[in-house]
Amino acid sequence: MAAQKTDVRTPAELRSAVDPAVLEAQGLNSIQVAERQRLQLANVQPHTTSRSIAEILRTHLMTLFNLIIGVCALVIVILGRWLDLLFAVAAVANVVIGLIQEYSAKRKLDAIALLHQDSITVLRDGMLVEIHREQIVLDDVVELRRGDQVPADGVVISSSGLDVDESMLTGESDPVPKRRDDIVLSGTAVLAGTGRFVVSAVGDDAHAVKLATEAKRYQKINSELRRALEKVAFWLSLVLLPITAIVFNGQMQAFGGWSHAWASGQWREAMVTAVSSVTAMIPQGLALMTTIAFAVAALRLAQDKVLIQEQPAVEILARVDVVCLDKTGTLTDGTIAFHGAAPLDSRGLPAVQHRDPSSTALEGTEPWQQVLAWFGADLHANPTAAALQVPFTAQPRHHAAYQVQFSSARRWSAVTFADDAGELAGHWILGAPDILQSPHVAPQAEVDRLLGHTEATAAQGLRTMVLAHAPLEGPILDGASGPLGRGERLPDGLMPVTLLTFKENVRSDARSTLEYFSAQNVALKVISGDSPRTVSAVAREVGMRVDGDGVDASRLPEDPEAMRSALATHAVFGRVSPEQKRTMVEALKANGHVVAMTGDGINDALALKRADLGIAMGNGAPATKAVSRMVLLDGRFDRLPKVLAEGRKVIANTERVAHLFLTKTAYAIVLGLFFGLMFWQFPFLPRQFSTVDFLMIGCPAFFLALMPNTRRYRPGFLRRSVLFSIPASVAICLAVIAVSAAGRHFQEPAAGVQTASTLCLTLVGLWVLNVALRPLTTPRMILLASMYLLLAAALLVPISQQYHLFAMPSAELLAVAFVAAMVGSGLIELGHRWHDRKVDLDPLDPLEPAPAAARPDRR
Repeated sequence: MAAQKTDVRTPAELRSAVDPAVLEAQGLNSIQVAERQRLQLANVQPHTTSRSIAEILRTHLMTLFNLIIGVCALVIVILGRWLDLLFAVAAVANVVIGLIQEYSAKRKLDAIALLHQDSITVLRDGMLVEIHREQIVLDDVVELRRGDQVPADGVVISSSGLDVDESMLTGESDPVPKRRDDIVLSGTAVLAGTGRFVVSAVGDDAHAVKLATEAKRYQKINSELRRALEKVAFWLSLVLLPITAIVFNGQMQAFGGWSHAWASGQWREAMVTAVSSVTAMIPQGLALMTTIAFAVAALRLAQDKVLIQEQPAVEILARVDVVCLDKTGTLTDGTIAFHGAAPLDSRGLPAVQHRDPSSTALEGTEPWQQVLAWFGADLHANPTAAALQVPFTAQPRHHAAYQVQFSSARRWSAVTFADDAGELAGHWILGAPDILQSPHVAPQAEVDRLLGHTEATAAQGLRTMVLAHAPLEGPILDGASGPLGRGERLPDGLMPVTLLTFKENVRSDARSTLEYFSAQNVALKVISGDSPRTVSAVAREVGMRVDGDGVDASRLPEDPEAMRSALATHAVFGRVSPEQKRTMVEALKANGHVVAMTGDGINDALALKRADLGIAMGNGAPATKAVSRMVLLDGRFDRLPKVLAEGRKVIANTERVAHLFLTKTAYAIVLGLFFGLMFWQFPFLPRQFSTVDFLMIGCPAFFLALMPNTRRYRPGFLRRSVLFSIPASVAICLAVIAVSAAGRHFQEPAAGVQTASTLCLTLVGLWVLNVALRPLTTPRMILLASMYLLLAAALLVPISQQYHLFAMPSAELLAVAFVAAMVGSGLIELGHRWHDRKVDLDPLDPLEPAPAAARPDRR
């Protein structure tokens, strides 16, 4: 019974059974660890870096097109007409390419995630041991050092200058000091000091995991190309069954009526003909070409360290008109850079400014410069002090007598040099300017003037620090005595010596990338958890125009209309919470914008998921990369212009391809209805229709989808394609019907009518291709000529004749086929000109634009 009681103990009961004093001194013992592991209270976390394999399969397999093609293929298999299964190849290829591309992206992210699974130090049985972070259990005592990532949520039990970076969760770049009984959250990182905490939440209960789980809820990508295909599939699904019934009934009647067709077995031919009509109506090749274009674009971008997790992401960036930027990790690289150093004069104001714009060393050997070199070289230096290592290299020759590490709680660090250090002797304090407000500093008038100057400097977005000096008082005894021995009190006689300024290190590629987006009429919004003043300074440095100090989002009302209004009139926002980032993205989308969001922290994950296109930095949090559509593996912001170019090429070329496929869908529907209602024998076999598709659309579309194209995105892709297909399909139908009518008039055998109809349909279809390829460059003319040669081979090569069941028609019918093809081509030419007037194409922005230098760069 006792064992059963142990098995059902709650975490609270387990914790109450542990003596807090023993836990802090010894940690958990092996029995307690085993008990928690048995109760599944270990820090096991979800390993999903993107969509699961089941989700990927469902997305690519469960489509309406695939269902229709699958049913048609099953009918052909049952009827034993294996040679007529060619139409299913495009659907299978579409699924396979999509699966391979997305699965390869998933594997790459999984590999990246494995590289960041560091070990962690815990206290167990009175000893410090290193274990994997997933072996941590509830109530474990975890030791933290500088550079560690907090593996689980917990409560601090000891702290020695422990500073934590919570920007991954909050967006705030300032370090957060942690004292005893403070909360630490998973996903944060230790910037300085050491400490221990007791784990209070593990695995799925941890704060970072909860945030990531909410963000990972799958949301379908907003692709205009995919939406257009879904609309076509929806409308086709409404008419397919009636049309199939009409075609099947028409063929049964053409074979002498239902009773005769059943008795003679010709119902099989009628069924094959109906399937041929249905498969011709489905533009499955358009889905395949779109998938190929996406996959090739993803492959090209992968060579430039851009990982596409979902294929349509390439298209989305081409349609984006607002880019939301997180400051830390996107505009800046998250590090602190030295900006300048200025010795102070007798009035407490900076004298000569020593700047370091090129990161070259300052070789001066003044005492204050040697002290700054010492602070920069300290192994325990916080990120701000560590930034001094590059500009200041003249290390003091004397060893430090005492040292106090930096703490965000007291906001200063210190070093003491003994009397034998000459000019260096004394206490040197490096800290925030407000340490000068201590009563130990004199004279106060100079301090007031200096503080006024630092406030003005901070208004420019710069961080300020002061190096101060105090004389030694009395003999130096040991580390537990003296004015700095315990690090509790500033020394008397403290005088400011040098004013230091720092700034966040702005990415070198940020300015040029933002200028590119501005030139492309893409609006920019900087939304950060940092202070508005700092965010505004960074925004100005990368070339953005900012009025004032930006908007403090913590003061914005929760009213959605107020948020939409603020976003419409301002570009820089600070103090933005993770929930507000998501709300801002949703507000922009509600205003009709296509929104891209960049970020690297867990605090960005929700907004990245809500955006039309989430772009994560490669060094960001695993959860952030998991929910994004695109990952910049090397974190280079300047990769985005190439992604934009690839997206434009995909959209523009897919529109060309869509013209062809939707023309085929339209003429297949009209022909099916006409021959079904007229009870005429359908003039094509499925294999013949498949060959016409290959010559008119399939092969050319492959090259079309990959050709260079820099045309800017214009909405209305589906409308333009439909308007193109209407006149083209009418011309094709009239030509084919004329040939079929002539065949009936001349009483040609079915094989002769099918051959003549195939010839006529292909010739008119190739003129549609001619129109879609314009302007006809040399490569495109070669492509067009190759299709004519393949048509001749299909009609004349004996093996092809046997496969297609072709038979040479009479001279009269052959003449009718050529004349009908010429008339049909002329009608297509007229329809093309009508289409251009109808859609009102910008003469400066045709399907194939002139070189960029020859035309204005406008949207």
